Amino acid sequence: MTLKDKNEIGWKKHPRPQLRRGLFQMIESGWRLNGRDICVPFPPQAPLSGYEGDMVTKLCYEVSFVLPETFTKKRVLLHFGAVDQVAEVWVNGHCVGTHEGGYLPFSFDITDTVLREGENRLDVKVTDTLSKIYPYGKQSMTPGGMWYTPVSGIWQTVWLENVPERYIKDVRLTPDLEGVRVTVFDNNPRVCENVTQAEKVEDFPEIGKQGAADGAKVAVVIELDNGETLTETFSGTDGYVRLAGRCSDKGTPVTAKHWTSENPHIYPAKIKLGEDEIETYFALRTLGQERMGGRFCLTLNGEPVFLHGLLDQGYFPEGLYLPCCEEEYEKDILRMKELGFNLLRKHCKVEPEWFYYYCDVHGMLVLQDIVNSGGYSFIRDTVLPTVGVQKRRDNGPAKTEEERKRRSFFEQHMKDTIQNLYNHPCIVGYTIFNEGWGQFEADRMYEIAKATDPSRWFDTTSGWFAKKKSDFDSRHVYFRNKKLKGKEKPLFLSECGGFSYQLTEHCYSPEKSYGYGTCHSEEELTDRIIQMYRRMVLPAVAEGLCGCVYTQVSDVEEEINGLYTYDREVCKVDKAAMRRLAEELCSANKFNP
Repeated sequence: MTLKDKNEIGWKKHPRPQLRRGLFQMIESGWRLNGRDICVPFPPQAPLSGYEGDMVTKLCYEVSFVLPETFTKKRVLLHFGAVDQVAEVWVNGHCVGTHEGGYLPFSFDITDTVLREGENRLDVKVTDTLSKIYPYGKQSMTPGGMWYTPVSGIWQTVWLENVPERYIKDVRLTPDLEGVRVTVFDNNPRVCENVTQAEKVEDFPEIGKQGAADGAKVAVVIELDNGETLTETFSGTDGYVRLAGRCSDKGTPVTAKHWTSENPHIYPAKIKLGEDEIETYFALRTLGQERMGGRFCLTLNGEPVFLHGLLDQGYFPEGLYLPCCEEEYEKDILRMKELGFNLLRKHCKVEPEWFYYYCDVHGMLVLQDIVNSGGYSFIRDTVLPTVGVQKRRDNGPAKTEEERKRRSFFEQHMKDTIQNLYNHPCIVGYTIFNEGWGQFEADRMYEIAKATDPSRWFDTTSGWFAKKKSDFDSRHVYFRNKKLKGKEKPLFLSECGGFSYQLTEHCYSPEKSYGYGTCHSEEELTDRIIQMYRRMVLPAVAEGLCGCVYTQVSDVEEEINGLYTYDREVCKVDKAAMRRLAEELCSANKFNP
């Protein structure tokens, strides 16, 4: 495998496609880590970072930057896409804040510490011990098999933004099939104090009232597909914009177009509050669960949908947690759509927003994992459940202070993840716990997640160790074909397959390989996949099976059970045969009147 051409490398686009402003600047050059050069945003373990120092638990980043002359507005914000695990941020010798975690964005207002003219100094002091208190996904200090190379420190974009005194901090866009509710969170303490990211707007009706009291007005300008606009203005910071039955600003009747996997219609929009204006987008779609033809099914816009999915680890050979540029996400998504898949289960990782943007615009459904924390035991979490031992008590109290902190952090991280991805139409649901890793109080976690976002589906315990509360009867089946029959919930085969096929010239580690059953050619791998679907998956659709997730999108390091090689240069299955399989699943999921 070879590195990309330098012209293909670089994260250059605005990091938040759903909250864009014109006045922003990347901090992308001149970075040093522990006294050596590094190319940010790539983590130091990644070849694209160019870092030649030792991998240690204490990482000290430093860089200088100058504000552009266009930054004439009152406030300056410093944003981080993600830093793993604990970050302390200093600007010109002043600590502006800290952050714990590793997968979610955060920002600081640095107006009072940044110099408008001349050079500024930014220091980011990071500690990454791969502590199990925090979410860590598939990272391991001893990678091999299904465990991968860890990432440390800064692994997403660092950037500056210039905003007015009162500015939009976040928006919440809640669609139905006729319009969208727009809720604006701004930095006015009278309006938004005590409202955290994870809390629901409907729990705080005073937001809109206080916004109206202090004269706040929000204007929403929606771009229609004929080039015209539809404008709605409301007092306060919360209002509903109806599209169905309306006319554009020029008087042309508007048709409310719905978002589907086949026709993912997106509405670009601008939202204005005082002097501030952001660009965003939304889509009209709803999700549901219904009984049709005597069995459970999932619905998208009231119509049955079968989740024909793939496990997506989000690893790349050159950048590890990042591809070389944003467009590589789009290429992955289009490759999977070409094979007939309509869903990606984003596994044990939260991506930069550009991944979800490309899923939005191309109609790829996403089931997002809440990133796991806590310890993993091969015997307890894999071997015994695989042979049928699938019960575990999970409602006991935390026995140590470390465990108490881990549980508290997981709960908050889960809520923040859901809030962070709330506006993306591609997100149809979440996995809370995967195969028991770090599982605790699963029923309570379901209640919290569902209260945070009632509009999505939640797979509380993916694979096994199920409790009472979940939107799915979720199962993992490897190494054999099993007769599947639904019970009182929609049946979901949330992992299966994983057949390996090694192409030596495209392998990360030709001497070592990992997968679930060996194939020796494209034909053999394709046939084995199709036979699994025809023997186990297709017959179960009539029994209430609502979705199936095959393992996986691509090879990852030693794991060679992908439909594509790790470098994405070779598709290892017959594309036409996979599309025909997708058509069979679609036909099997149809309901006769």
